[in-house]
Amino acid sequence: MSETPDAPRPNLIRRTVFPGSISRAVTTPLQPSVVYASPDPDALDDQYEGRAKGYTYGREGHPNADVLAQMIDRLEGGEGGIVTGSGMSAVTATMLGLLSAGDHIVGGNQLYGRSLRMLTQDLPRWGITATLADPTDVGAMAAAITPATKLLLVEAVSNPTLRIADMDGIEALAKDRGLTLVVDNTFTTPYGFPAYTRGADVVIHSVTKLLAGHSDVTLGYVLARDPAQRKAIYDTNVTLGLTPSPWDCWMAERGMYTFDMRFERAQANAGHLAQVFADHPAVEAVIYPGRPDHPDHNRANALLNGQWGNMVSFRLKGGRAQANALTRAAPQIAFAPTLGDVGTTLSHPASSSHRALTPDGRAALGITEGFFRVSVGCEPIKLLSDDFRNALDATLT
Repeated sequence: MSETPDAPRPNLIRRTVFPGSISRAVTTPLQPSVVYASPDPDALDDQYEGRAKGYTYGREGHPNADVLAQMIDRLEGGEGGIVTGSGMSAVTATMLGLLSAGDHIVGGNQLYGRSLRMLTQDLPRWGITATLADPTDVGAMAAAITPATKLLLVEAVSNPTLRIADMDGIEALAKDRGLTLVVDNTFTTPYGFPAYTRGADVVIHSVTKLLAGHSDVTLGYVLARDPAQRKAIYDTNVTLGLTPSPWDCWMAERGMYTFDMRFERAQANAGHLAQVFADHPAVEAVIYPGRPDHPDHNRANALLNGQWGNMVSFRLKGGRAQANALTRAAPQIAFAPTLGDVGTTLSHPASSSHRALTPDGRAALGITEGFFRVSVGCEPIKLLSDDFRNALDATLT
């Protein structure tokens, strides 16, 4: 047996230099590191105090989030957007970053279900109260304002009832009263309604939906006009750990490259499907902003400039039995509580997004057991039309 000592093993831990190259990657590199090394304490001070750009810890920001934020910034016409871990984390960071105990919010009464829950159940536990008002009626919004009101929260096109907010009136109201106007622009996207350039103080997106477009990431985005508000939202996002993952940001960036093509194809399909629903005897009502029979069609025409979007809602004649028959007869159309996928999805708000509301609360919004929201995708329109006609036929038997 040899007594020669073993040769020292080479150290592989954090010593391998990433190869340099005169050429560059065409795609954005995925950087999953949660920590970044700085050369010395002075350099770390420079980063934290804004004298130098750099990264420190993944919860405080990372390159993939910044790349995605800059892409959405360009769509909105602003700069300094913040990517968060989900659409609701964007809402949370905004509400908790800009409000304190004793403050009051006026929210649209036709918001995403979890936003409604936050305003009416969660924020009151922290001393922040809310009043819901009809965003299609600026007078109702004005009447809900109190001396403690700090913020207005609306969706330009409501989820899932597709009503059109009086955005011009609400913007003027916010400016007149010195209130922060927050617009959730998820349904419309900047292509449908450029909320930021139209005067919103804060714009929120659930990037999960149309922007990323493939149902494989969960992300949000916030853009604030005022630098102090932007910092408050950022600090809240970091403190609460609402950070997005680099992987999701990288995947969303890839989805964004086809956003304009997906938007146009899905929007064209939605217009065709709205007519298919209107022509079918099983359908009681069709809700689509591009139709002249939509209750807010004239306002939609002025606000959206012909960009009606990819969302269509309709009410079946009947209730839960007919709703079950419809979804069972269309297994090829995903029955799922989401929107914005490249494929068409079908949602039943009474059993998903708005199930937390009472039956009377849903009825007040027109959400019956026969109410469906369709997020129209990019499939061939004949295929979609045939699928839905067959599914609607099944509700009549």
